[in-house]
Amino acid sequence: MAKKEAMTYAKAGVSIEAGDELVRRIGPIAKTTQVSGLLAGVGGFSALFDLKSRGYRHPVLVSSTDGVGTKLKIASMTGKHDTIGIDLVAMGVNDILTQGAEPLFFLDYFVCGKLDVDIAEAVVRGIAAGCRQAGCVLIGGETAEHPGDFAGGEYDLAGFVVGAVEKKKILNTKAIVHGDVLIGLSSSGLHSNGYSLARKVLLSRGRLKIHQRVAELGRNLGEELLEPTRIYAKTIRALFAKWPIKGVAHITGGGITGNLPRVLPRGSRAVLNRNSWPVPPVFGLIKKMGSISQHEMDSTFNNGLGMILVVDNKQADGVMRSLRRMRERCFMIGEIRRGERGVDILR
Repeated sequence: MAKKEAMTYAKAGVSIEAGDELVRRIGPIAKTTQVSGLLAGVGGFSALFDLKSRGYRHPVLVSSTDGVGTKLKIASMTGKHDTIGIDLVAMGVNDILTQGAEPLFFLDYFVCGKLDVDIAEAVVRGIAAGCRQAGCVLIGGETAEHPGDFAGGEYDLAGFVVGAVEKKKILNTKAIVHGDVLIGLSSSGLHSNGYSLARKVLLSRGRLKIHQRVAELGRNLGEELLEPTRIYAKTIRALFAKWPIKGVAHITGGGITGNLPRVLPRGSRAVLNRNSWPVPPVFGLIKKMGSISQHEMDSTFNNGLGMILVVDNKQADGVMRSLRRMRERCFMIGEIRRGERGVDILR
Protein backbone atom coordinates (compact mmCIF):
# COMPACT_ATOMS: atom_id res chain seq x y z
CA MET A 1 0.00 0.00 0.00
CA ALA A 2 1.43 3.35 -1.07
CA LYS A 3 2.33 5.68 1.73
CA LYS A 4 0.03 8.71 1.86
CA GLU A 5 1.55 12.16 1.55
CA ALA A 6 1.76 13.96 4.87
CA MET A 7 -0.68 16.87 5.02
CA THR A 8 0.19 20.34 6.29
CA TYR A 9 -1.76 23.54 6.87
CA ALA A 10 -0.04 25.02 3.80
CA LYS A 11 -1.19 22.11 1.62
CA ALA A 12 -4.73 22.77 2.87
CA GLY A 13 -4.41 26.31 1.51
CA VAL A 14 -3.34 28.35 4.54
CA SER A 15 0.15 29.85 4.73
CA ILE A 16 1.44 30.54 8.23
CA GLU A 17 4.55 32.11 6.71
CA ALA A 18 2.54 34.62 4.65
CA GLY A 19 0.53 35.53 7.74
CA ASP A 20 3.67 36.08 9.78
CA GLU A 21 5.15 38.24 7.03
CA LEU A 22 2.00 40.39 6.95
CA VAL A 23 2.10 40.88 10.72
CA ARG A 24 5.74 41.93 10.43
CA ARG A 25 4.80 44.55 7.85
CA ILE A 26 1.72 45.79 9.70
CA GLY A 27 3.59 46.71 12.90
CA PRO A 28 5.40 49.78 11.50
CA ILE A 29 2.26 50.86 9.63
CA ALA A 30 0.13 50.75 12.78
CA LYS A 31 2.71 52.81 14.68
CA THR A 32 2.03 55.76 12.35
CA THR A 33 -1.48 56.01 13.86
CA GLN A 34 -0.54 56.11 17.56
CA VAL A 35 -2.44 58.48 19.85
CA SER A 36 -2.38 59.13 23.59
CA GLY A 37 -4.10 56.38 25.53
CA LEU A 38 -2.60 53.45 23.64
CA LEU A 39 -1.08 50.93 26.05
CA ALA A 40 -0.78 47.85 23.83
CA GLY A 41 -1.70 47.43 20.20
CA VAL A 42 -0.88 45.23 17.22
CA GLY A 43 1.02 42.02 17.99
CA GLY A 44 -0.63 40.67 21.13
CA PHE A 45 -3.75 38.61 21.71
CA SER A 46 -5.67 41.78 22.53
CA ALA A 47 -5.11 45.53 22.75
CA LEU A 48 -5.25 48.00 25.63
CA PHE A 49 -6.43 51.61 25.65
CA ASP A 50 -6.39 53.92 28.69
CA LEU A 51 -9.57 56.00 28.50
CA LYS A 52 -8.71 58.02 31.60
CA SER A 53 -5.68 59.50 29.88
CA ARG A 54 -8.01 61.24 27.42
CA GLY A 55 -9.40 63.44 30.19
CA TYR A 56 -13.00 62.23 30.27
CA ARG A 57 -15.01 62.69 33.48
CA HIS A 58 -18.11 60.67 32.62
CA PRO A 59 -17.23 58.87 29.38
CA VAL A 60 -19.76 56.92 27.36
CA LEU A 61 -18.33 54.48 24.83
CA VAL A 62 -19.71 54.65 21.30
CA SER A 63 -19.11 51.89 18.74
CA SER A 64 -19.88 50.99 15.16
CA THR A 65 -19.04 48.27 12.67
CA ASP A 66 -19.30 48.32 8.89
CA GLY A 67 -17.72 47.22 5.62
CA VAL A 68 -17.33 48.72 2.17
CA GLY A 69 -19.62 46.42 0.21
CA THR A 70 -19.08 45.73 -3.45
CA LYS A 71 -16.72 48.67 -3.82
CA LEU A 72 -14.18 45.92 -3.13
CA LYS A 73 -14.97 44.59 -6.60
CA ILE A 74 -13.68 47.84 -8.09
CA ALA A 75 -10.43 47.55 -6.14
CA SER A 76 -9.95 44.03 -7.51
CA MET A 77 -10.78 45.09 -11.05
CA THR A 78 -8.32 47.99 -11.01
CA GLY A 79 -5.61 46.26 -8.97
CA LYS A 80 -5.53 49.32 -6.70
CA HIS A 81 -5.93 48.43 -3.04
CA ASP A 82 -4.32 51.31 -1.12
CA THR A 83 -7.43 53.48 -0.66
CA ILE A 84 -10.18 50.97 0.13
CA GLY A 85 -9.01 50.95 3.76
CA ILE A 86 -9.83 54.67 3.99
CA ASP A 87 -13.41 53.78 3.05
CA LEU A 88 -13.49 51.13 5.77
CA VAL A 89 -12.46 53.59 8.47
CA ALA A 90 -14.77 56.30 7.14
CA MET A 91 -17.91 54.19 7.29
CA GLY A 92 -17.53 53.43 10.98
CA VAL A 93 -16.02 56.73 12.13
CA ASN A 94 -18.65 58.85 10.39
CA ASP A 95 -21.35 56.79 12.09
CA ILE A 96 -20.12 57.46 15.63
CA LEU A 97 -19.71 61.17 14.91
CA THR A 98 -23.50 61.37 14.82
CA GLN A 99 -23.49 60.86 18.61
CA GLY A 100 -20.88 63.57 19.16
CA ALA A 101 -18.17 60.98 19.81
CA GLU A 102 -14.40 61.22 19.46
CA PRO A 103 -12.97 58.22 17.57
CA LEU A 104 -10.40 56.45 19.78
CA PHE A 105 -9.35 53.17 18.18
CA PHE A 106 -10.06 50.98 15.17
CA LEU A 107 -9.81 47.27 14.36
CA ASP A 108 -10.12 45.50 11.04
CA TYR A 109 -10.97 42.02 9.78
CA PHE A 110 -9.44 40.93 6.45
CA VAL A 111 -10.51 37.59 4.97
CA CYS A 112 -9.40 36.08 1.67
CA GLY A 113 -9.06 32.74 -0.09
CA LYS A 114 -5.28 32.83 -0.39
CA LEU A 115 -3.27 35.56 1.31
CA ASP A 116 -1.44 37.90 -1.03
CA VAL A 117 0.80 39.81 1.36
CA ASP A 118 1.29 42.74 -1.00
CA ILE A 119 -2.46 43.26 -1.44
CA ALA A 120 -3.14 42.91 2.28
CA GLU A 121 -0.35 45.35 3.12
CA ALA A 122 -1.79 47.91 0.67
CA VAL A 123 -5.21 47.56 2.30
CA VAL A 124 -3.75 48.07 5.77
CA ARG A 125 -1.84 51.13 4.59
CA GLY A 126 -5.18 52.58 3.54
CA ILE A 127 -6.69 51.73 6.91
CA ALA A 128 -3.80 53.49 8.64
CA ALA A 129 -4.27 56.54 6.41
CA GLY A 130 -7.94 56.60 7.37
CA CYS A 131 -7.09 56.34 11.05
CA ARG A 132 -4.70 59.29 10.77
CA GLN A 133 -7.43 61.33 9.11
CA ALA A 134 -9.85 60.38 11.89
CA GLY A 135 -7.34 60.92 14.71
CA CYS A 136 -7.68 57.38 16.05
CA VAL A 137 -5.24 54.50 16.45
CA LEU A 138 -5.19 51.25 14.48
CA ILE A 139 -5.10 49.09 17.58
CA GLY A 140 -5.50 45.59 16.18
CA GLY A 141 -7.17 43.33 13.65
CA GLU A 142 -7.45 39.85 12.22
CA THR A 143 -6.37 38.25 8.95
CA ALA A 144 -7.98 34.98 7.86
CA GLU A 145 -7.51 32.66 4.91
CA HIS A 146 -10.59 30.71 3.76
CA PRO A 147 -9.35 28.48 0.91
CA GLY A 148 -12.00 28.03 -1.76
CA ASP A 149 -14.31 30.78 -0.52
CA PHE A 150 -12.93 33.64 -2.67
CA ALA A 151 -11.80 33.99 -6.27
CA GLY A 152 -8.11 34.69 -6.78
CA GLY A 153 -7.09 38.08 -5.42
CA GLU A 154 -10.50 38.84 -3.91
CA TYR A 155 -11.15 39.49 -0.22
CA ASP A 156 -13.67 40.97 2.19
CA LEU A 157 -13.28 43.57 4.90
CA ALA A 158 -15.01 44.58 8.11
CA GLY A 159 -14.08 47.42 10.42
CA PHE A 160 -14.80 48.18 14.06
CA VAL A 161 -14.41 51.59 15.69
CA VAL A 162 -14.75 52.61 19.32
CA GLY A 163 -15.05 56.20 20.45
CA ALA A 164 -16.11 58.13 23.52
CA VAL A 165 -18.20 61.14 24.43
CA GLU A 166 -18.90 62.93 27.69
CA LYS A 167 -22.37 61.84 28.75
CA LYS A 168 -23.63 65.41 29.00
CA LYS A 169 -22.42 66.13 25.45
CA ILE A 170 -24.29 63.31 23.68
CA LEU A 171 -26.32 64.95 20.94
CA ASN A 172 -29.93 65.44 22.04
CA THR A 173 -31.97 65.16 18.86
CA LYS A 174 -35.15 65.70 20.89
CA ALA A 175 -34.11 69.37 20.96
CA ILE A 176 -34.76 69.61 17.21
CA VAL A 177 -37.74 71.91 16.50
CA HIS A 178 -39.47 73.37 13.48
CA GLY A 179 -37.48 76.25 12.04
CA ASP A 180 -34.10 74.60 12.61
CA VAL A 181 -31.80 74.75 9.61
CA LEU A 182 -30.27 71.86 7.65
CA ILE A 183 -26.65 72.22 6.53
CA GLY A 184 -25.14 69.73 4.10
CA LEU A 185 -21.46 68.81 3.87
CA SER A 186 -20.27 67.70 0.44
CA SER A 187 -19.42 64.10 -0.34
CA SER A 188 -16.52 63.07 -2.53
CA GLY A 189 -18.78 61.01 -4.77
CA LEU A 190 -20.43 57.64 -4.21
CA HIS A 191 -18.52 57.05 -0.96
CA SER A 192 -19.14 53.34 -0.25
CA ASN A 193 -22.83 52.89 -0.99
CA GLY A 194 -24.93 51.82 -3.93
CA TYR A 195 -22.11 50.06 -5.74
CA SER A 196 -24.18 47.04 -6.72
CA LEU A 197 -26.52 49.35 -8.65
CA ALA A 198 -23.69 51.57 -9.92
CA ARG A 199 -21.74 48.59 -11.28
CA LYS A 200 -24.84 47.11 -12.90
CA VAL A 201 -25.63 50.39 -14.64
CA LEU A 202 -22.15 51.58 -15.63
CA LEU A 203 -20.35 48.32 -16.36
CA SER A 204 -23.13 45.96 -17.46
CA ARG A 205 -25.79 48.14 -19.05
CA GLY A 206 -23.55 51.06 -20.05
CA ARG A 207 -20.70 48.73 -21.06
CA LEU A 208 -18.12 51.22 -19.83
CA LYS A 209 -14.64 49.84 -19.17
CA ILE A 210 -13.04 50.27 -15.78
CA HIS A 211 -10.00 52.06 -17.22
CA GLN A 212 -12.01 54.06 -19.76
CA ARG A 213 -11.83 57.85 -19.55
CA VAL A 214 -15.35 59.25 -19.21
CA ALA A 215 -15.81 62.82 -20.41
CA GLU A 216 -18.57 63.63 -17.91
CA LEU A 217 -16.29 62.60 -15.04
CA GLY A 218 -13.07 64.18 -16.30
CA ARG A 219 -11.12 61.01 -15.46
CA ASN A 220 -11.30 57.26 -15.94
CA LEU A 221 -14.13 55.27 -14.45
CA GLY A 222 -11.97 53.31 -12.01
CA GLU A 223 -10.55 56.50 -10.51
CA GLU A 224 -14.05 57.87 -9.98
CA LEU A 225 -15.40 54.70 -8.43
CA LEU A 226 -12.40 54.31 -6.10
CA GLU A 227 -12.54 57.92 -4.83
CA PRO A 228 -12.26 57.43 -1.02
CA THR A 229 -15.14 58.14 1.31
CA ARG A 230 -14.66 61.41 3.16
CA ILE A 231 -13.86 61.24 6.86
CA TYR A 232 -15.54 64.16 8.65
CA ALA A 233 -14.03 63.65 12.11
CA LYS A 234 -11.87 66.78 12.33
CA THR A 235 -14.57 69.03 10.89
CA ILE A 236 -17.38 67.69 13.06
CA ARG A 237 -15.28 67.61 16.23
CA ALA A 238 -14.22 71.24 15.67
CA LEU A 239 -17.88 72.25 15.26
CA PHE A 240 -18.91 70.41 18.43
CA ALA A 241 -16.28 72.36 20.37
CA LYS A 242 -17.83 75.68 19.31
CA TRP A 243 -21.49 75.17 18.47
CA PRO A 244 -24.41 73.23 20.06
CA ILE A 245 -25.17 71.07 17.04
CA LYS A 246 -28.58 69.43 17.46
CA GLY A 247 -28.28 66.51 15.06
CA VAL A 248 -25.94 64.87 12.58
CA ALA A 249 -26.99 62.39 9.89
CA HIS A 250 -24.41 60.27 8.05
CA ILE A 251 -25.77 59.76 4.54
CA THR A 252 -24.94 56.14 3.75
CA GLY A 253 -26.97 53.24 2.31
CA GLY A 254 -30.57 54.36 2.04
CA GLY A 255 -29.54 57.78 0.82
CA ILE A 256 -30.84 61.10 2.11
CA THR A 257 -34.44 59.92 2.49
CA GLY A 258 -33.42 56.85 4.46
CA ASN A 259 -30.86 58.39 6.81
CA LEU A 260 -31.93 61.94 7.67
CA PRO A 261 -35.17 60.80 9.38
CA ARG A 262 -33.07 58.71 11.80
CA VAL A 263 -32.12 61.88 13.70
CA LEU A 264 -35.53 63.57 13.62
CA PRO A 265 -37.91 63.49 16.58
CA ARG A 266 -41.55 62.56 16.08
CA GLY A 267 -43.58 65.37 14.49
CA SER A 268 -40.59 66.81 12.59
CA ARG A 269 -40.16 66.72 8.83
CA ALA A 270 -37.09 67.76 6.85
CA VAL A 271 -37.77 69.86 3.75
CA LEU A 272 -34.83 70.24 1.35
CA ASN A 273 -34.31 72.38 -1.73
CA ARG A 274 -32.76 70.16 -4.39
CA ASN A 275 -31.13 73.13 -6.13
CA SER A 276 -29.28 74.27 -3.00
CA TRP A 277 -26.26 71.99 -3.45
CA PRO A 278 -24.23 70.72 -6.43
CA VAL A 279 -24.59 67.07 -7.40
CA PRO A 280 -21.35 65.41 -8.62
CA PRO A 281 -21.60 64.26 -12.26
CA VAL A 282 -21.26 60.55 -11.43
CA PHE A 283 -24.79 60.56 -10.03
CA GLY A 284 -26.22 62.12 -13.18
CA LEU A 285 -24.36 59.56 -15.28
CA ILE A 286 -25.80 56.66 -13.27
CA LYS A 287 -29.30 58.15 -13.36
CA LYS A 288 -29.19 58.65 -17.12
CA MET A 289 -27.61 55.33 -18.10
CA GLY A 290 -29.88 53.36 -15.79
CA SER A 291 -33.09 55.31 -16.45
CA ILE A 292 -33.33 55.54 -12.68
CA SER A 293 -36.13 57.52 -11.04
CA GLN A 294 -35.26 60.44 -8.80
CA HIS A 295 -36.94 58.64 -5.90
CA GLU A 296 -34.65 55.64 -6.41
CA MET A 297 -31.59 57.90 -6.57
CA ASP A 298 -32.60 59.66 -3.35
CA SER A 299 -33.12 56.38 -1.50
CA THR A 300 -29.90 54.74 -2.73
CA PHE A 301 -27.12 57.33 -3.07
CA ASN A 302 -25.87 60.34 -1.10
CA ASN A 303 -26.28 62.55 -4.22
CA GLY A 304 -23.44 64.82 -3.15
CA LEU A 305 -24.08 65.15 0.59
CA GLY A 306 -22.05 63.00 2.97
CA MET A 307 -23.28 64.55 6.20
CA ILE A 308 -26.30 66.67 7.11
CA LEU A 309 -26.33 68.83 10.25
CA VAL A 310 -29.34 70.18 12.11
CA VAL A 311 -28.64 73.55 13.77
CA ASP A 312 -30.59 76.33 15.43
CA ASN A 313 -31.81 78.93 12.96
CA LYS A 314 -30.09 81.73 14.90
CA GLN A 315 -26.74 79.94 14.79
CA ALA A 316 -26.82 78.70 11.19
CA ASP A 317 -24.85 81.63 9.75
CA GLY A 318 -22.16 81.24 12.41
CA VAL A 319 -21.89 77.51 11.78
CA MET A 320 -21.55 78.17 8.04
CA ARG A 321 -18.78 80.69 8.67
CA SER A 322 -16.92 78.19 10.86
CA LEU A 323 -17.21 75.52 8.19
CA ARG A 324 -15.94 77.82 5.48
CA ARG A 325 -12.97 78.82 7.60
CA MET A 326 -12.16 75.11 7.71
CA ARG A 327 -12.45 75.12 3.90
CA GLU A 328 -15.41 72.80 4.10
CA ARG A 329 -17.81 72.80 1.16
CA CYS A 330 -21.13 73.36 2.88
CA PHE A 331 -24.62 74.41 1.88
CA MET A 332 -27.83 75.52 3.58
CA ILE A 333 -30.11 72.92 2.09
CA GLY A 334 -33.41 73.24 3.95
CA GLU A 335 -35.22 73.38 7.25
CA ILE A 336 -37.27 71.42 9.76
CA ARG A 337 -41.04 71.76 9.60
CA ARG A 338 -43.93 70.23 11.50
CA GLY A 339 -45.25 67.03 10.02
CA GLU A 340 -44.84 63.28 9.84
CA ARG A 341 -41.24 62.24 10.37
CA GLY A 342 -39.58 62.00 6.98
CA VAL A 343 -37.99 63.99 4.14
CA ASP A 344 -39.33 66.06 1.25
CA ILE A 345 -36.88 67.16 -1.43
CA LEU A 346 -38.40 70.00 -3.44
CA ARG A 347 -37.25 71.58 -6.68
